[in-house]
Amino acid sequence: MSLKKDDEPIIEPKDIFVGKKDAPVILMEFGEYESEDCAKANEIVKQILTDYEGQVKFNFRHFPQTRIHQRSLKAAEAAIAAAQEDKFWEMHNVLFQNRRNLGTTSLKLHSKDAGVKNKNFLEELVNGTYGWQVQDDLKEGLDRGVKEVPTFFVNSEMIKGKPTYASISAAIDAALKNGKKTAASKSKVAPKKAAAATAKSKK
Repeated sequence: MSLKKDDEPIIEPKDIFVGKKDAPVILMEFGEYESEDCAKANEIVKQILTDYEGQVKFNFRHFPQTRIHQRSLKAAEAAIAAAQEDKFWEMHNVLFQNRRNLGTTSLKLHSKDAGVKNKNFLEELVNGTYGWQVQDDLKEGLDRGVKEVPTFFVNSEMIKGKPTYASISAAIDAALKNGKKTAASKSKVAPKKAAAATAKSKK
């Protein structure tokens, strides 16, 4: 975990999930807050989390497209700042709702709407307090082969093509099915091992 100047641990994006803690499927998105496609994808994710309740947990990682969306970087930092007060998802949704209005001063107003009480919020944004966390997400995205947003992964497998409800749900169904197969094969192996151990002890 990263540290702030005052040595407080920073809650990082990779550790922020919504959904059941021990859900068998992890849905991960690399996206940003100025993108219209990411805003549409956010609505798909909400539906997925409802339809697969208890089976899927979601993790959002920041991949700001600063060449075309200059304000997406600070918006990402603002979301991470909100996460320090356990308000990441509230801020996440507020940012998408206000994606055409993400100037630094506006981000401060959005943080209030999300329930953030940090008096140093604006100062931290200006100073880039959470800039390294955004860069870490960007680096991981590049390492995973992300080239555009939104890009989704289901249990670390990239979903190819434009993400839709159908493509994401199909990948989740496959992961769930695969998980059941793995669990079944493990349970078959266990009795064999036990039988072998019993045979040895009889000798």
